[in-house]
Amino acid sequence: MTARRMHPDEVDADAPLVSRLIAAQFPRWAGLAVRRLASSGTENAMFRLGTDKVVRLPRRPGAVENVAREQHWLARLGPGLRVAAPVPLAEGAPGEGFPWPWSVYGWLDGRNPVAGAVEEPQSLAADLGAFVAGLREVDARGGPPSHRGGPLSERDGYTRDAIAQLRGRIDTDAVTALWEEALRVPGRTVPPVWTHGDLSPGNVLVTGGRLTAVIDFGCVGVGDPAVDLIPAWNLLPASARHTFREAVGADDDEWARGRGWALSISLIQLPYYWETNPPLAESSRHVIKEILTEARAR
Repeated sequence: MTARRMHPDEVDADAPLVSRLIAAQFPRWAGLAVRRLASSGTENAMFRLGTDKVVRLPRRPGAVENVAREQHWLARLGPGLRVAAPVPLAEGAPGEGFPWPWSVYGWLDGRNPVAGAVEEPQSLAADLGAFVAGLREVDARGGPPSHRGGPLSERDGYTRDAIAQLRGRIDTDAVTALWEEALRVPGRTVPPVWTHGDLSPGNVLVTGGRLTAVIDFGCVGVGDPAVDLIPAWNLLPASARHTFREAVGADDDEWARGRGWALSISLIQLPYYWETNPPLAESSRHVIKEILTEARAR
């Protein structure tokens, strides 16, 4: 997609700005080619730096705190993960007219899988489940609260507001019933664990149909890991969901909360990004359709 503005408080960033920032703060990389990357990401602008690095600049004030979060916690979590994760190479400071800190990471090869066209769905489901299970095993003591690790009830107002905005565009009666069903599911009663928090197709990299890397740890933290079940609906076909669930080891309540997370995230995203981020809006519509179809088959 193009580098269109998605938020009213978004700042402009382009390749010449990144080149100036690199030259001023990391002269060893001055002169490397800078190219903006097409992305449906909402919080960061991404730029390829040379052949083996990527620069991430926050798009808006709400994304700024995630720079330090990723820089600090990826260094701790990365070695314990079962697939590759971004390796922080440098943290940039405000400058050249850009107001916030920013990051340089090592480049990770791979491509984003496409819901509805997953090459090896059973293999990818097993790989994603192993990643989620492995992340849960990392010592969570001292970890920050996840941005998406609390109870679903905390999202009730935002979700119902989004449903109201979508009246006439989706089956709002059906999704309201499913959302209320999710709110009735018992919450997690055991200690919180590490969660990625944003396992969307755009944050997953595959090669030959197999998971090779997970990126964008801006939402990482400790909380209810049900949020990391969302690939079951935003990426995997129905035929591969059981494989994913078995690999994660989710019980009935956790699975139902994961479905609630997938529904809430998509409902909130859809009206906000309907015009400004077509790929994300289409992904949200896909999730809603998958969950509705699954509910009707129960």
